[in-house]
Amino acid sequence: MAEDSSRAFVKDVKRIVIKVGTAVVTRNDGRLALGRLGALCEQIKELNSQGYEIILVSSGAVGLGRQRLRYRRLVNSSFADLQKPQVELDGKACAAVGQNSLMALYDTLFSELDISSAQLLVTDSDFRDRDFRKQLNETVKSLLSLKVIPIFNENDAVSTRKAPYEDSSGIFWDNDSLAALLALELKADLLVLLSDVEGLYSGPPSDPKSKLIHTYVKEKHQGEITFGDKSRVGRGGMTAKVKAAVNAAYAGIPVVITSGSAPENIIRVLQGQKIGTLFHQDAHLWEPTKEVDTREMAVAARDSSRRLQALSSQERKKILLDIADALEANEKLITVENEADVAAAQQAGYEKSLISRLALKPGKIASLAKSIRVLANMEDPIGRVLKKTQLADGLILEKTSSPLGVLLIVFESRPDALVQIASLAIRSGNGLLLKGGKEAKRSNAILHKVITEAIPDIVGGKVIGLVTSRDEIPDLLKLDDVIDLVIPRGSNKLVSQIKSSTKIPVLGHADGICHVYVDKSANMDMAKRVVLDAKIDYPAACNAMETLLVHKDLVTNGALNELIVDLRIQGVTLYGGPRANLLMNIPQARSFHHEYNSMECTVEIVDNVAAAIDHIHHHGRHVIFSCRNLFVCNSMCRVLYDYFHEPMDMNCLLLFCSAHTDCIITEDQETAEIFLHQVDSAAVFHNASTRFCDGARFGLGAEVGISTSRIHARGPVGVEGLLTTRWILKGSGQVVDGDKGVIYTHKDIPINS
Repeated sequence: MAEDSSRAFVKDVKRIVIKVGTAVVTRNDGRLALGRLGALCEQIKELNSQGYEIILVSSGAVGLGRQRLRYRRLVNSSFADLQKPQVELDGKACAAVGQNSLMALYDTLFSELDISSAQLLVTDSDFRDRDFRKQLNETVKSLLSLKVIPIFNENDAVSTRKAPYEDSSGIFWDNDSLAALLALELKADLLVLLSDVEGLYSGPPSDPKSKLIHTYVKEKHQGEITFGDKSRVGRGGMTAKVKAAVNAAYAGIPVVITSGSAPENIIRVLQGQKIGTLFHQDAHLWEPTKEVDTREMAVAARDSSRRLQALSSQERKKILLDIADALEANEKLITVENEADVAAAQQAGYEKSLISRLALKPGKIASLAKSIRVLANMEDPIGRVLKKTQLADGLILEKTSSPLGVLLIVFESRPDALVQIASLAIRSGNGLLLKGGKEAKRSNAILHKVITEAIPDIVGGKVIGLVTSRDEIPDLLKLDDVIDLVIPRGSNKLVSQIKSSTKIPVLGHADGICHVYVDKSANMDMAKRVVLDAKIDYPAACNAMETLLVHKDLVTNGALNELIVDLRIQGVTLYGGPRANLLMNIPQARSFHHEYNSMECTVEIVDNVAAAIDHIHHHGRHVIFSCRNLFVCNSMCRVLYDYFHEPMDMNCLLLFCSAHTDCIITEDQETAEIFLHQVDSAAVFHNASTRFCDGARFGLGAEVGISTSRIHARGPVGVEGLLTTRWILKGSGQVVDGDKGVIYTHKDIPINS
């Protein structure tokens, strides 16, 4: 993502105050959000290692203490005691118990990351003492010089306030205002207030019409914002955060309010990305002349798609044929723009695998045009009768195919994906919003222009919208009332971020860990051809081989050595699993769950087909704990589990499967059938390269991507994956009337009758 000019101040940031709200620290049921806290600590570890000075202000002690004291009261109560009205627990006692527990958790998390932390409890009255403030600065300076993380909280247990959640008087009145005060007192360069939403919205975040405000301009926004309910826990809420942010910003400390649930948000802020809401004393100078209305773009795509659906099958077919002709007619112009993108990517030092995906190689435009013509000549997918049933005499029910509505496709690097997706959207009658990677900006722009200019005015080019800024994505992901499906095509990180940021259904895969297993009965000439093709035909593709599994007998007869030699001759760098590393002297692989996307792969030796299947099932899936899709490493999760001795809820455990494409090479039909039926992947092959897992090669015309989901569509997603169903009932005046006069037959009848 390109750095926004309003975020240029991050280049001078060294000391950061991070405030974590109770809504971030706890889940909806009041328990600690272990995944979020673990991921937060990992971000702080990363920033600490980069030389940033991090000061943490953490809420959550009172809530945690209340939960523990309620449990303690429960186990110490008799049945008769439980029948009596329960007196609310003393907030200060809750604070005392919770503070100890909260710090124990932080100590456990940071210790696992080889980081030390320190607790500093303060009260409102402390800041009235000049000597205290001087000592506070000296202590924090000493801790930061030792790379220790100071963790602040108001000492609610001994505070003179009436109750931790009620009194809002004094120098500071909650942890948001404490964080702002500390940022000023300790001369921080940035204050980050973590919330349970993406930032400040123009209205309640639950309202689909509310927009995320990227830069707060007091003169513009002060009277426009409608605040929703206060925080479900704690004293604050967005009102308190905005008040603290405005006070700090106008005193010279930049402030960003952003989500504590989204992956790596603090790091992204420091990279200059347009994350959350920025408060800055110069914000009025950065106000854009006009903001892009993402809702308007999505609604326009939906309206245009309905006009597209109203066309005849022949008219939609002609649109596709016109697009194919337009691509070929503009091939030189497209190539010039693509070559400019490739040159810029090379100059910027992008990885070779990305540049490979970015380049439109000779013949690619012709190939794309051919695929579009194949798609155009396929049977019209819209309105097909899939099933016909006679419910009763004269009452006919039809199940028909129907477009999904509006698709949002977010993809990286590959401009050819834009062409495939656009043609599939038109064939399936869907509206489309496209967001490509910045590295393909010029290629995407010219392809979008060529395609939309070929669409007749009766439909309108707005049926395919091109999103030009990554900053618009958060707003689009909120439009669950307009956008019907999101398909991310790209890295594991991209897919994970999309899934964690939207209520809209997401179709896609996180990794493409494809395996080829060479059995002891394999024809080795065939095995060499298939293995080499699966790896070197297009190493950057998600269907390229990443792990080669070989039967142990191929070690003793020398066949594995021949495979290794052939791969190395072709320039493939090999890494071995434990057995291959030991027996074949191959450098050890860091992980079996690694998608190289380059001329590299992992080799491992297995005992038989059952062991190969077990390997694929075990290493083709990556189990990670998370909270609201924010990931932390397995070792961290074991520490959390050991500390709390309780499982996470269902929202906190995700199983991200690769389960993409796996292949067996064998002459033994029985072994092949075992592999084909037991390997639980989206595509399973026998004696054929994994590179065949592709929409065009499957005869789908094109594909929007390869799905490893188990709901709706799996494998290469063509036109059928972009359709849903509708029920059409045709009668002659029948009424239910308690089913008195209806004799149901529920008889299947021929579709063409």
